Amino acid sequence: MKFKIQRFARDPEDVTYRGRRRWSGNHGILWLNGEKVFEHKSFEAKVVFNREDVVIGNSVDSKVVSLGGEGEIVIINVFNRGFSDYLEEQKAGHDPRFTIVAKHEDPDMLNAGKERIVIDNVTFDELVLMQFEKGTVRETTIPFKFTPEDAQYLETVEI
Repeated sequence: MKFKIQRFARDPEDVTYRGRRRWSGNHGILWLNGEKVFEHKSFEAKVVFNREDVVIGNSVDSKVVSLGGEGEIVIINVFNRGFSDYLEEQKAGHDPRFTIVAKHEDPDMLNAGKERIVIDNVTFDELVLMQFEKGTVRETTIPFKFTPEDAQYLETVEI
C-alpha cells in the first residue's frame, strides 16, 4: 500500500492573509459635517439596487432601475451631538443635509491598509429625542439615507 506524502507547508496566500490581516472595526473613524464622532460604536453605509421584474418566456429576470443609499450609525451616547439644532431646523420647515466621512484603518492589515469614503447629501429619517434603560449604557441607532451619486471612495486598499 502506497501513501501519499502529506504536504505540511502552507500555501503562500495562506501565510499572507492570516487572521491578523483581517479588518478590525476598532480603528474605524467617523466625521459628521467635519466633526469627529468619537462615541460611535458601529457604522454601515450601503447602496441598494432597486430592481423591476422582467419576464422573458417563462422566466422572471430583473433590471436595475435605480440606486438607493442607506446606512446606520450606532453611537454610545455621551452628549446630545446637536440633535436639538437638527430638531429645530426640521420644525422650521428646513431639510438639512449632511456629509459623512468614514475611514477604516487597521495597522495590522495587509500593507497597513486603509479605506476612506465621503458621502454627501445625507438625510436622517428619524430623531430619537430621549431614551434610557436602567442597568445599560445608552446606545442610539441613527438610520440615514443618501444619494449614491454623492458617495465615493477617497482611498482603497491595494494589494
